[in-house]
Amino acid sequence: MASDLYAVLGVSRDATAEEIKRSYRKLARELHPDVNPDPAIQDRFKEVTAAYEVLSDPDKRQMYDLGGDPRGGAGGAGFGAGFGFGDIMDAFFGTQSRGPRPRMGRGKDALIRLQVTLAEATFGATRELTVDTAVACDECHGAGTAPGSQVVTCTMCQGRGEVQSVQRSFLGQVMTSRPCPQCQGYGTLIPHPCPECSGEGRVRTRRTISVKIPPGVDTGTRIQLTGEGEVGPGAGPAGDLFLEIVEVPHEVFSRQGDDLHCTITLPMTAAALGTTIDLETLDGPESIDVHPGTQSGETVTLRQKGVAHLRASGRGDLHVHVDVQTPTRLDERQEQLLRELAAARGEERPAGTVQASHPGQGGGLFSRLRDAFNS
Repeated sequence: MASDLYAVLGVSRDATAEEIKRSYRKLARELHPDVNPDPAIQDRFKEVTAAYEVLSDPDKRQMYDLGGDPRGGAGGAGFGAGFGFGDIMDAFFGTQSRGPRPRMGRGKDALIRLQVTLAEATFGATRELTVDTAVACDECHGAGTAPGSQVVTCTMCQGRGEVQSVQRSFLGQVMTSRPCPQCQGYGTLIPHPCPECSGEGRVRTRRTISVKIPPGVDTGTRIQLTGEGEVGPGAGPAGDLFLEIVEVPHEVFSRQGDDLHCTITLPMTAAALGTTIDLETLDGPESIDVHPGTQSGETVTLRQKGVAHLRASGRGDLHVHVDVQTPTRLDERQEQLLRELAAARGEERPAGTVQASHPGQGGGLFSRLRDAFNS
């Protein structure tokens, strides 16, 4: 080598690795082609880069100090000649190589759909769930090795977890890194895996957990159980378990938000005279007073008898819809009594009231007929 590499970088021969890096970083900022496109300056930048490529590597630096050629006669100090982009990034920003990846990692989250009844959704409940998941291996306690053995350093990457290769490009020779194919990037090998977990550090098993269902849940509600998911590789931290609620339809009540709805059918006489009926609610039996003259479609509301609010106090309401049933079969006595009632009320030949079938349509029968002829 014609030039003194230490002089090229402006450092002494006993300079530390940090002093060499600091000097190169300063020179590279001043001489980089993006900053100074002068051809003479570019040659200077290539020379500085080649010097740093040798002096930043302990083995190459030792060879150079002993008078050898650390570049093995691979041509001049061209940009990228045996010098990787990772080294440039390290010089500029102080970044380090990726290094071996850890065998321990966080476990995956899990999702389970849980069916609940309307009563459980209203008042809350505690359920015992059996889940099939990954747990830490009791045999090796997450190490992945058989008893009495241990991991060994990978002979291919020497524990770095990655191997380097030189490729030729328009910039010259570029050094790239990729995960070691022998150890899969871990930097270590397990010559004798644990017979229980096969080196994974975890095994699959079934376990039972207690789950508290808060009042007010509905279909689609998700409950997060932190740390109740799968244990990670190498007995790493467990993920989370998410419970997605699916409410089973009730045989009597339908749910709309936090309100409940049901329909009771009354005979015509009970609706006309009024009555009291017993309804079995989620809170137990309730007596509902039906006032005389109740019409079909009317609603009786029981306050605070619905579903609990999930994120607030109180409960929704229970709406009882009345359906008045008209008798379809009458014996002679019943028919006679109804005719007498109709006569007493002057309803033998009622005129009836005609109105729109749906809100917003407006007008009665004659209005719609008129509109039809005029259209």
